[in-house]
Amino acid sequence: MKFLHISDLHIGKRVNEFPMIEDQKHILRQILQIAEQENVDGVLLAGDIYDKTVPSAEAVRVFDRFLTGLADRGKKVFAVSGNHDSPERIAFGARLMQGMGVYLSPVYEGTVEGISLWDEYGELQVWLLPFVKPATVRHALEGESGAEGPESYQDAVLTAVKRMKIDVTKRNILVAHQFVTGAGRCDSEEAAVGGLDNVDGAVFDGFDYVALGHIHSPQSVGREEIRYCGTPLKYSFSEAEQKKSVTILEMKEKGDVKISVVPLIPLHDMRKIRGTYLEVTARSFYQDFSREDYVQVTLTDEEDIPDGLQKLRIIYPNLMRLSYDNRRTGQDNAIEGAEAVERKSELELFGEFYELQNNQSMSSEQTALVRQVIEQLREEM
Repeated sequence: MKFLHISDLHIGKRVNEFPMIEDQKHILRQILQIAEQENVDGVLLAGDIYDKTVPSAEAVRVFDRFLTGLADRGKKVFAVSGNHDSPERIAFGARLMQGMGVYLSPVYEGTVEGISLWDEYGELQVWLLPFVKPATVRHALEGESGAEGPESYQDAVLTAVKRMKIDVTKRNILVAHQFVTGAGRCDSEEAAVGGLDNVDGAVFDGFDYVALGHIHSPQSVGREEIRYCGTPLKYSFSEAEQKKSVTILEMKEKGDVKISVVPLIPLHDMRKIRGTYLEVTARSFYQDFSREDYVQVTLTDEEDIPDGLQKLRIIYPNLMRLSYDNRRTGQDNAIEGAEAVERKSELELFGEFYELQNNQSMSSEQTALVRQVIEQLREEM
């Protein structure tokens, strides 16, 4: 049996105030094509379907078209809610959609039922575990005699897994949305202070494959079969050098798991650009990549370029961020202490401040102008 593993769609997301909805429509159409070309039996969607717990109407329409496209192609869908999703909203209509082969995780109430699939190798079960916090599991177990509420994410996930009636002689796939200890993070992810959301990969030992979401970089953790597929799009410049993809999982008999990836081609790539203003505006600099890409420009000029952001957007219309890296920004400069300050004139202090900000001294004309302003202020005082 063959599956396509995706996660962290974050439909409706904005990056540096740029809406990503058109990029998301493009990449979801591409994923539909890959699902058909790879002839997968199902799609494992590991959470953070939306970017907000209350998604926009357009975001809901985009996901609806995606689900409909998969169902029309005869692809089963196994989806869980992530920490960005509302579990109640994701679960809405779940039982009705099962008739179309779309399985959505219900709100966690203390139990998770396996979904049985059959092929020439026998039965395979898919388990859907929505994002759980200690409070989620404590609430679900409230009132059960002898049930101890978990205090950590580790205990919460372990408790949820232990309550699943897993037959380890059969093939088992878990779809979940948690942070497994050892996974590498990106800037676009939400992180709990002190790593409080960490879960040890050993809690998933009973599963042949764990389709994870939450971490935006594609990677396996602990063993090859505990895998984050990563986001289908780049959502921060810390991901600029990544190659985004979807993960293809093929399961034959018990113990025979084959994992591969299929690259994704975005509508707009994300890249970092660095150099002087003259360098990054030269045609020879940008002729080998699309000027429509989302870019972060770091200028190395010693002086700020007046209206630099607007000027650069003539060439790079999707410029998201402009910064400077020069001697001024690279030094932790400070004007001398109070005693030294008291010995200097206003003109000297202003000259030092100007030099700290601009990495060069004032010209004679500027000095004369500042002296005149200071004298006028003294007269008025």
